[in-house]
Amino acid sequence: MKIWKNAGLAAIIATALALPARAEDVINAVHFTPTQVGFAQSFLRFVDKVNERGEGVVRIDVRGGPEVIPNTQLGAAQQSGLIDMINNPAGLYLEIVPEGDAFSAASITPWEARENGGWDAIDKIYQEKGNAKLIAWADTGVGFHIWTVDEPKLQANGMLDFNGLVLRASPLYKQFFDSIGAQAVVMPMGDTYTALERGMINGLAYPSIGYKAFGWDKFTRYRVDPSFFGMDVLISMNLDAWNGLSDESKAVLEEVAKEFEHESSEAMRKEDAETRALMESEGMKVVEMTGEGRDAFLEAAAKSSWDRMRERDPTHVEELRALFN
Repeated sequence: MKIWKNAGLAAIIATALALPARAEDVINAVHFTPTQVGFAQSFLRFVDKVNERGEGVVRIDVRGGPEVIPNTQLGAAQQSGLIDMINNPAGLYLEIVPEGDAFSAASITPWEARENGGWDAIDKIYQEKGNAKLIAWADTGVGFHIWTVDEPKLQANGMLDFNGLVLRASPLYKQFFDSIGAQAVVMPMGDTYTALERGMINGLAYPSIGYKAFGWDKFTRYRVDPSFFGMDVLISMNLDAWNGLSDESKAVLEEVAKEFEHESSEAMRKEDAETRALMESEGMKVVEMTGEGRDAFLEAAAKSSWDRMRERDPTHVEELRALFN
């Protein structure tokens, strides 16, 4: 009997040794802007870093950008498992996870959110509501500017005068614009050039990053400062796809993500400053809001994010506000 047991154990060990090594994990990914735009380029740097460090363990295959899956559909595509990983702003995910507004309203950095428990708290919400695992909060340190075709005027209190402005908006800041009396039209980024060309809009809000790549600077000659909101660009995975990864693959992704949050923030700040300086050298004029109007503008921006979250689902508002402010 002892001989049989030893022989059986030997057979099990021999079988285990004969099994092939686990195959490399492959993650299919899509980014939310065209490849030439800075946000896509930033994501591709993340991909390269993962693929280099995870060689033989994990590989991200980028399928493309909005030509593959429109950015307004990325959240649902990831939730259903149609795509494994997306690089997409939380603002385009709010119908699924309203709590994503915390990222645009935040006054802390990604690494501070990891330290104070904010990252874990919101990651849990994304898992429960979106079937998504948050990987990184990227490209922080820059915000959204208003850009106009004609020279904008300021109100007596120093806030931008929105009379006569028709602004292209995304779902992220439509409610904010409504709250301050601006006329905002929600439309896909891809329609913005034509809308400017045809005079359907005479302004928009967008970061300086990627602005020239879209060609919008051919029409808008004024930038309004200060910027509002923070960047809410996330890298996330379908939760089932994440759970199917090896521990080694997860470790590579998490390690690179933490490094990338710092690196992408620094890179975006640098690109933002360089892009704004370049456009100013090409004739872009800057209009600066001042005084009480400036303060009211920024306060209204932050308030709109929390108000919108509260309207959709008040459950986590106070918890997240305490963690992200």
